[in-house]
Amino acid sequence: MAQAKKTKVELYTDGACSGNPGVGGWAAILVYGPAEKELVGAVGQTTNNRMEMTAVIEGLKALKHPCDVTIYSDSAYVVNAIRQNWLRNWKKKGWLNASKQPVANRDLWEELDRLMGIHETTFIKVKGHSDHDYNNRCDALAVAAVDRYKKEHNL
Repeated sequence: MAQAKKTKVELYTDGACSGNPGVGGWAAILVYGPAEKELVGAVGQTTNNRMEMTAVIEGLKALKHPCDVTIYSDSAYVVNAIRQNWLRNWKKKGWLNASKQPVANRDLWEELDRLMGIHETTFIKVKGHSDHDYNNRCDALAVAAVDRYKKEHNL
């Protein structure tokens, strides 16, 4: 029986941190045809890398069925971990990195790996703070989430 064709979705992501570690924000924009959905969030104490990863994870979690997702990120950390097989190698080596140290952010890598098992994913590295409209919009949303969190918590 022929396999059903998966819905093609574009996912644009960005994370921001005020201090690293510090207050962090993330943003994701899902694009399916003419439809767009913005997702944002913030946390009190985190790192930029965790926010970059959270943006991808939350975008994938928002999908209601398995999709063919092209993920656009300006995070070399996230994109290289997938495209250069760091994630696969970390898993093979019992979650140790090339220096034989525990992999940072393992909890998020495990969640991202789980979600990648549901969806077909392609990761594309975009230049940050350039002329990429969706990336710039994600950056603005993530920074605004940080500012909103700081204001709400009197920081």
